[in-house]
Amino acid sequence: MMITQQPLNEQSLNKNHKKPKKQLINVKSAPYIFVAPAVLLFLFFTAYPIVASFFLSFQTRVSGEYVFAGFSNYTRMFGDPLFYKAMGNTLIILVVQVPIMLSLALLLAVLLNSSLLKMKGFFRVAFFTPAVTSLVAASIIFTLLLNGNFGFVNYILTSIGLEGVNWLSNPFWAKVSLIIVVTWRWTGYNMVIILAGLQNISKDLYEAASIDGAGTIRKFFTITIPQLKPVLLFTFVLSTIGTFQLFDEPYNLTGGGPNNATLTITYYLYNQGFQYFDFGYAAALAYVIVLFIAVISWVQFKVARDD
Repeated sequence: MMITQQPLNEQSLNKNHKKPKKQLINVKSAPYIFVAPAVLLFLFFTAYPIVASFFLSFQTRVSGEYVFAGFSNYTRMFGDPLFYKAMGNTLIILVVQVPIMLSLALLLAVLLNSSLLKMKGFFRVAFFTPAVTSLVAASIIFTLLLNGNFGFVNYILTSIGLEGVNWLSNPFWAKVSLIIVVTWRWTGYNMVIILAGLQNISKDLYEAASIDGAGTIRKFFTITIPQLKPVLLFTFVLSTIGTFQLFDEPYNLTGGGPNNATLTITYYLYNQGFQYFDFGYAAALAYVIVLFIAVISWVQFKVARDD
């Protein structure tokens, strides 16, 4: 039985091979179209406020309207005692609290990286939890703990024969309380970053050092610290920026008091802008903060730069 093949005519070819659909989006312009929403949001919510606040820093409010005032907002800072007070408080917290916090974070990261420790996941979550805890709730708890009359901390001190401390009403101890709360909140956050850096250090380095007779302390200072240098620099710069942006803790815990002892530069900026509605001066303060952060970060990079 023979099977004859029918010849294909032009009409059958058109049925079998459909023409490709016309592209709705040009291939070359597709990336720009997809990126456009993010760029527009960035320009509207980030770039525009930065530029607008920069011009606002050269203006002052007169009869309900903002007029150009030159550098008057910046020169005003040099005669503002509260500006020096707020900047001094911020620098004290930076010099005292940040080294303590990073030292504790490094110690915790080394302990959690040890192969002898059990339940590592539990401890990592436990130490990181303060970073994601509601600061309002934490401030209420610390206010009760550090209360000068019936606080739990003073109860412990008096039970062992020591005198109670006016944690939140004494200028010195109010700074100490603020440092304790900030350290409690952000130590675990930096610990996770340092722990990630520790896990990237090759174990071959420690094995080679052990063969050469190096002890635990020597390996820590000759291997761990040098290998963690970029990570430690990152956490130090990040903590410096966070210190200059410190607002939530003093606002909720002490309200900047007593006698402006815990008034930070960002809290002072908030007061000028949203308490006294002096947005021109507040904008000038914001750019001074940016300048301080840039200079200190540059110095940190220069000091920690490899030879």
